[in-house]
Amino acid sequence: MLKKHHLLVLFLLLNQFIFAQNISEKNLRKYISFLASDSLHGRASGSDDELKAAEYIADVFKRYKLVYLPGYSSYFHPFSFRSKNNPHSIDSNEGLVRNCRNVVGYLDCNASQTIVLGAHYDHLGLGMDFNSLDPNPQGKIHNGADDNASGTAGVMELARLFSKQKTKLKFNIIFCLFSGEEHGLVGSKKLMEQTHLDSTKIKYMFNFDMIGRMNDSSKSLLVMGYGTSPDWGVLVTKANKDFHLVYDSAGIGPSDYTTYYLENVPVLGFFTGQHADYHKPTDDATKINYKKEKSILEFVARIVTTSGDYPKIKFTKTITKESAKTNFKVTMGIMPDYIFEGKGLRVDGVTDGKPAANAGILKGDVLIKFDELEIKDIQDYMKALSLTKKGETKRITILRGKDLLELNVTF
Repeated sequence: MLKKHHLLVLFLLLNQFIFAQNISEKNLRKYISFLASDSLHGRASGSDDELKAAEYIADVFKRYKLVYLPGYSSYFHPFSFRSKNNPHSIDSNEGLVRNCRNVVGYLDCNASQTIVLGAHYDHLGLGMDFNSLDPNPQGKIHNGADDNASGTAGVMELARLFSKQKTKLKFNIIFCLFSGEEHGLVGSKKLMEQTHLDSTKIKYMFNFDMIGRMNDSSKSLLVMGYGTSPDWGVLVTKANKDFHLVYDSAGIGPSDYTTYYLENVPVLGFFTGQHADYHKPTDDATKINYKKEKSILEFVARIVTTSGDYPKIKFTKTITKESAKTNFKVTMGIMPDYIFEGKGLRVDGVTDGKPAANAGILKGDVLIKFDELEIKDIQDYMKALSLTKKGETKRITILRGKDLLELNVTF
């Protein structure tokens, strides 16, 4: 009996080892290096360079023998939208029609339910759109290695992994790479609207947005949408071996999982945190933590595999955060540390020439008061910002190390 027990344990450990090795760090490096290369000029939504990225992704899907989404004759789902105003240029892009395409592959396992694994593959191109955080972005290639070649490569690699396990799966899988996310989640919305996906048959949706810059010390991974199903507690905890998980319950957030949540689909979004290169030309492939991204995808693969034992993942509505409803007339020019769990708002980056930088706020400072409003978390900060008008000066109290400082910030 003892020998049989040892053999069983050895078999389970060996099986687990083999499964873990199925995520290829080499593939992640290859995909991200191509998608974030200068030759693609930042993959702006609707650009010829984004089309090159789409064709590259489609070739990978073909290699893994994914089929087209039912009703389509290719991996491309085309759509158009009008872009927003560009304050960086006299020659405004307002009203410019962008012709884009989502890239969608389907793993048909003849199951009654389907899961969606998604990420956006567009980025900021040459910095001519409204959302670059570089003070002088025009003409600079915004490679978007973390945002979001990292998530795109993750979906591509999971497509390879699960296509090899097709006979073992208890659900179909739609692999979605969205365009237009940087302009307001446009691609995921268009896919949902125009393909008439039956949300009642979607078991859940997982989204990957910026999963390439995990800190080796903290090993913190933000899991968003945690409150959208009571089943996530067991599934996520059971699968986790390596990370310090930080949970955000809300189903509405800053990436494409929001589209599915609004259709009453349970969701999870994975995010390794903000950094100083966010939406800047310095978000390069050499800065990706490939080893940790591999571990994140192995963690997700364990959740996906175990979820097959659940006939249905229950959906729960979550409280809509105030941040989803605020209207900002000003910007402070800081990048919040979304992984920070202490009291206040920790600054993860400061944009040159913006109010925070002009006032002397530094990376690592923790905002604890905005005039008389106590800042306990990012929601308090966003509320304070939404009440601020252009030209106003606010007294900001920060914690720098052990020192309390008061700085005047003019917006």
